[in-house]
Amino acid sequence: MEDNLALYHIFNSVAQAGNISKAARQLYISQPAVSKAIQSLEKNLRTTLFIRNSRGVRLTEEGELLYRYTSNAFDTLKHAEDSIRRIHDLGIGHLRIGASNTLCKYLLLPYLKSFVKEYPHIKITIENQSSLHTIKQLDNDNLDIGLVARPDILDNYHFISLGEIEDIFVATRTYLDNLKLRENSSDIFNNANIMLLDEANVTRQYIDSYFKANSIEPRHILEISSMDLLIDFAKTGLGVACVIKAFVQADLDAGSLVEIPLAKAINKREVGFIYSKKAFLSESMLRFLSFISNHNQA
Repeated sequence: MEDNLALYHIFNSVAQAGNISKAARQLYISQPAVSKAIQSLEKNLRTTLFIRNSRGVRLTEEGELLYRYTSNAFDTLKHAEDSIRRIHDLGIGHLRIGASNTLCKYLLLPYLKSFVKEYPHIKITIENQSSLHTIKQLDNDNLDIGLVARPDILDNYHFISLGEIEDIFVATRTYLDNLKLRENSSDIFNNANIMLLDEANVTRQYIDSYFKANSIEPRHILEISSMDLLIDFAKTGLGVACVIKAFVQADLDAGSLVEIPLAKAINKREVGFIYSKKAFLSESMLRFLSFISNHNQA
């Protein structure tokens, strides 16, 4: 069939024109070349497709059957080409993004709000998951791009930094005052309820490494499933929560939460967009990468 594809195109043009000379002009090839192509196709199919007469050509019964199929096929191809042009012209496409609930809410959504205004026809799918799972999904080509804390190894990825985040411990002033009354010690990690994300979370693993490096062993740990809940629990006075400073800055400024001073500050972490070096960059992905670049330069 592959060898006949060009012949089918010529056949279809002759059938539509009803005249070999007219078809040749439309195809910008010589009349003998058109006649030879029809003869080759008839030889390949072992049948007569046209009956020649003084006014041109008309289809045989077999030719009419073939024309119904070739006409539908070329109409389908034209529709596909038109759809692709429409996708390109309107910016229609699909973008699959992975991010944790925390990074999605505080970092990704502000980007998406502006991006959607600029490219309203791009469908966006967001998968809320841990940074580790996001990277695994990128490797499996189930995502186009992710928003994660910077991995230690970046050999297989492009990473676009959005800046640094700082992990801190916070609580209400009332909780700390009551804790001081109950416990005759200033050791927060030994006496307070220490509220952390669950152990599968990258942030939790980072904090656990900090604890180990500084010989800190919290006695009372309360695991919470999301950063938002950590912040809410801290504001209701349930304990000391490990949160990202930028996400509670308004509460710190208002005094509803206070930062716990540490003997050694937790090193800041870098966050950003990541995508595989092996990934196919769709039109939607290229638009998003350009948007990120322009947004970061603004």
